Amino acid sequence: MAKTKTPLVTGERVVVAVVVSRVILSPPLSLISHGFSLFLLCLFAFLVEIRAETSPFLLSRFSPRRGASSGILLGAVTLPSVMLSKLVQLTRAISLHEAEQDELSHVTMQYWAASASCCAILIYLSVIMSQAKKTESLSSSLCLTRVSLTGTVFYGVACFVSLSMISHTGLNTSLKMLWMLFHGLAAVKLIRHLLCTFPSCASIGEALLVTSGLVLYFGDFLACTIAKICENLIPVDLVSISYGIKRSETGIIVQGLLLGLLLFPMVFRCVLHIYETFLRKRDGGQRNCSDAAKSILFFVSLVFFMVLAVPSWMQFVHDFHQHPFLWVLTFVFSEPLKRISLCIYWVLLIVVSVSRFYSISRSSKVERILLRKYYHLMAVLMFLPALVLQPKFLDLAFGAALAVFVALEIIRIWRVQPLGEPLHHFMNAFTDHRDSELLIVSHFSLLLGCALPIWMSSGFNDRALSPFSGILSLGIGDTMASMVGHKYGVLRWSKTGKKTVEGTAAGITSVMAVCFVLVPVLASMGYILSQGWWSLLLAVTATGMLEAYTAQLDNAFIPLVFYSLLCL
Repeated sequence: MAKTKTPLVTGERVVVAVVVSRVILSPPLSLISHGFSLFLLCLFAFLVEIRAETSPFLLSRFSPRRGASSGILLGAVTLPSVMLSKLVQLTRAISLHEAEQDELSHVTMQYWAASASCCAILIYLSVIMSQAKKTESLSSSLCLTRVSLTGTVFYGVACFVSLSMISHTGLNTSLKMLWMLFHGLAAVKLIRHLLCTFPSCASIGEALLVTSGLVLYFGDFLACTIAKICENLIPVDLVSISYGIKRSETGIIVQGLLLGLLLFPMVFRCVLHIYETFLRKRDGGQRNCSDAAKSILFFVSLVFFMVLAVPSWMQFVHDFHQHPFLWVLTFVFSEPLKRISLCIYWVLLIVVSVSRFYSISRSSKVERILLRKYYHLMAVLMFLPALVLQPKFLDLAFGAALAVFVALEIIRIWRVQPLGEPLHHFMNAFTDHRDSELLIVSHFSLLLGCALPIWMSSGFNDRALSPFSGILSLGIGDTMASMVGHKYGVLRWSKTGKKTVEGTAAGITSVMAVCFVLVPVLASMGYILSQGWWSLLLAVTATGMLEAYTAQLDNAFIPLVFYSLLCL
């Protein structure tokens, strides 16, 4: 099979280099090992991406999404860049006595967990490609292997030095290094599962971002559980992380709810296997469970698992004084007028918009991807007022909405009667080339793109615009870029791409215009405003250029890149 010739310098790689350079040059001297490790990770990812795109072996093995580049460089550096930006922000908080050292240690562990997950996946991809020796010259392969091994060694040294600085003993540092190794192994196992179970649903870079995020999210909750188990046996700090930091009830509920739903498919498979084994033993044959019985068993198992098992896990990790779902009701009705009114506003907006757009999508000749930008505008109408007026309630609402999406997607994929088939036909009306019959991800990416910057901005935040990263970049910038580019665009950024200079300029200008309006409003409400206009312009421009050049799912990457730049 012939090699594919791809240029070493592309628009996406240049933008990623600019973003990573901005992040690396921002930390104080106390975080120099973190910046050095991010540089090594970026270099390693660049080499792996070059090898992947000049050799068809890796892409053919995993069947990534058609029409997208590998995206390995962007996928590998996005989450570590976000965590390093959070560390930079926390160092400012500590200098102002607005945060505790334990919180910095906690985010430091999260940075290394995310970074180790990405590094392990890059090593795994390198090992796979090294098995296809015929696709490249031996000298080139050996050179890239040596560079990768050398970078990995330096990366490990930087990780060890950083973890030693937040540890009290050598044993403590060793346990933390083992915890990083656990994240790496889990990430490799998960990305293999995702790419093999859902072929043609994601590029390798998109799968890398999702994998590192899930491993970090699940590992954080698992560490809380281990710390709770061991708090009476050994010091909490020896568990692996300083998890004595204060956690909000909302955060625990959202985290437990989402992780419970992600674990539910494995739980249901076990329940179904046990039930079918029981049927075979009772009837003495090879009888399988009927579709109707499977559906009943599915919903009964879902209710039992999510109402009893998962809340018990939440209560074990956090000292709730009542059932977590009762706590949610108490929280909602603590300000009934504002929060119930907001819920009614959301329901009405969703019903009107979805019914209208669904009828248009069935009969209109408007391009599907342009039609879906109206949902981005709907996200602005839904989330912007809530973020300004009820930010804590919006945190919980995001978690509930995402949980509903996950549950409905499980029902759709498994065609659970009676909802599975109608839900599948309904969702297909809103898909485009980036979705597949097997997995529909666009609604997840839009919701998460708006939610993640808000969730990550909890606690100390001296950048008032950072929670608005997703809403501004997706709801305003991406939408205006698509609409203006589609209607007025003439000059294209590349010969093969559809993105235009006019669309990108419109996206950047619209975001800056909204920021000029939003900043005085936030200042009048008492928000901390310390963001320089030049740094804001750089963040908006870099995000706009990334949207113009990347072939990845922009809903997933753009808000995180924008957030990381705003936090600096």
